[in-house]
Amino acid sequence: MPIEVREIVIKATVAGASGEGTTSSSQRGPSADDLIKTCVEKVLEILKEKKER
Repeated sequence: MPIEVREIVIKATVAGASGEGTTSSSQRGPSADDLIKTCVEKVLEILKEKKER
């Protein structure tokens, strides 16, 4: 018998490595805010696609 999950909980923890400056980490990739925003957008897209099915 299939089980339907009606709730999803997503938890993320973003922590910088100790001893590194903020300027070097921002040059290597997106900032934490940009990364979180991108992840949230992708999760919402996936949920929207699943709801349309």
